[in-house]
Amino acid sequence: MPEVIVVGAGPVGTLLSAELARAGVDVEVWERRPERGGGSRAIGLHATTLTALEAGGATDRLLAGAVRVRRGEARSGGRLLGTVRFDRLDTRHPYVATLPQAATEAALSVGAPAAERGVRVTGIRPDGDGVTVTAADREGRAPIVVVAAGVGARDLVYRPGAPARTAYPDRYLMTDAALPPRPDAETALVHLAPGGVLESFPLPDGHRRFVAWDAGGSDEPRARLDRLRTALRERGEAAAADSIAEASSFAVRRVLAPAMRRGRLCVIGDTAHEISPIGGQGLNLGLLDAATLAPLLIRWLRTGTEPSGSLGRWERERLSSARTAGRLGAVNMRLGRPLGAAAHGVMTRSLGTVLAATGSLVPRAYAMGFDAAARRR
Repeated sequence: MPEVIVVGAGPVGTLLSAELARAGVDVEVWERRPERGGGSRAIGLHATTLTALEAGGATDRLLAGAVRVRRGEARSGGRLLGTVRFDRLDTRHPYVATLPQAATEAALSVGAPAAERGVRVTGIRPDGDGVTVTAADREGRAPIVVVAAGVGARDLVYRPGAPARTAYPDRYLMTDAALPPRPDAETALVHLAPGGVLESFPLPDGHRRFVAWDAGGSDEPRARLDRLRTALRERGEAAAADSIAEASSFAVRRVLAPAMRRGRLCVIGDTAHEISPIGGQGLNLGLLDAATLAPLLIRWLRTGTEPSGSLGRWERERLSSARTAGRLGAVNMRLGRPLGAAAHGVMTRSLGTVLAATGSLVPRAYAMGFDAAARRR
């Protein structure tokens, strides 16, 4: 019998299993997907997360292939409204590290046990001194089970409707584009326009991620592509509009579970909290869940004594951090919605004033500086 079963082999479950295995814990990982890939859209890893991952060596592996984004700019109609300076943060990693999800998962997986794939979990039952996990073709048991299987696993551990949900009307279009060299190649950009926001993030090898507010319409691939090309051209990104060949779309919601632990069962990542994917808040929250939970589980297993006080504090802090990230994500979405010309003018002038006056507050908020894990380091 393994000491821990981790349900889910996305970035969050992979990190947790690697951290446990590095400490000599016998871990099994059960994963529904037959192959790695899909899942999180996030490309940015923030300062607090990079610091939390240093001990296991993941930070060095991540940074080896990442773009270090040290500044962001807010623009409107080609005019600079203000600058966000990550390089002025009082942290060991004064930047946002951007890289594709596949590269992130590869860096996190070093030392992790190979996942048992194609396993669809149908039930999870804590009972006494362990937790039983049932799948279509097997049953397993471990002293501790951690669910990190994304939104699809929520019904396995929570009553229907138990996690609080906030649905937003916003939809976004997204694509990655290979672009010729440009002066702002390593700058994050936010184009604010009366028709909605366009956010643009650097990626390695001359690529950029573009995310645009979507007024809606047909979900046919060609229609999505045409809408995104129009948004890019209207916001001064004609080269990107000419280079893209596809566009995906996604909706946004906010979900926060009432608890992240019941006895020997723990729930982390998107299964417990779902945050707007813009800015990578959800992925970073989940990675911090895993990085802060791992040492507590290791202590429990090695001493045989449940660190109930520490686990209770961990749960309260992670739920508080998720609430904070959710509020910041909601503010970010409001700023990016369409406005009439007059209201847009007022908003952009106000934003410029705020960015000039608040110094490190905005970059600290964006880079997870208000997460409980940041306060502990």
